[in-house]
Amino acid sequence: MKLIIFWALAMVPFFAGAQSVSASPENLKKLDWLTGTWKRLDMKAGRSGSERWVKVSPTEWQGWGVSMRGNDTSFVEKLRIIAKDNLIFYVADIKENKDIVYFQFVSLDEDHFVCENPAHDFPKRIEYHFKNNQLQAAVSGNGKTLPYLFERVNP
Repeated sequence: MKLIIFWALAMVPFFAGAQSVSASPENLKKLDWLTGTWKRLDMKAGRSGSERWVKVSPTEWQGWGVSMRGNDTSFVEKLRIIAKDNLIFYVADIKENKDIVYFQFVSLDEDHFVCENPAHDFPKRIEYHFKNNQLQAAVSGNGKTLPYLFERVNP
C-alpha cells in the first residue's frame, strides 16, 4: 500500500506539468492578438463594458476591465498575464477578492487560451477565443458559465 501511495504522489508533478503551458518566447508571442481595446457587445441597455490590454514587456501584458451603468462605473478589474517560474499566468485583481488570484495557462494556441485555478471559488476557468476581430471570453466554475463578447475598437 505504501508503494502505491508513493508512486501516486510521485506522479502528481508529472501530470500537473502535462497540463501547463511553458513560458517559452514562442508561446508568449501567441498572445499578441490580445493587445488593444475591446468593446463589449452583449450588454443590457444603458450599460457598457470594455477590456484593454497593453503588452508592457515580452513576458507581461497589463489589462483593465470596466463595466459601466450609464455614466457610473459598476465594476473594475486589473488584469495581467505574466511569465513566472517558466509558466504563464492570468492574474486578476478585483475588489471583491481578498487577494490577487492566479490562473495557470493550461492551453494556448494562436487564437485561444484557457487558464484555470481549481482552488478559487469562482471562476475556476477563464477562456478567451479570438475570431474575426471579435473576442469571445467565458468564465466558469461550479456548474455556471458567464460568456462575454467583445469587438476590437483599436489595436
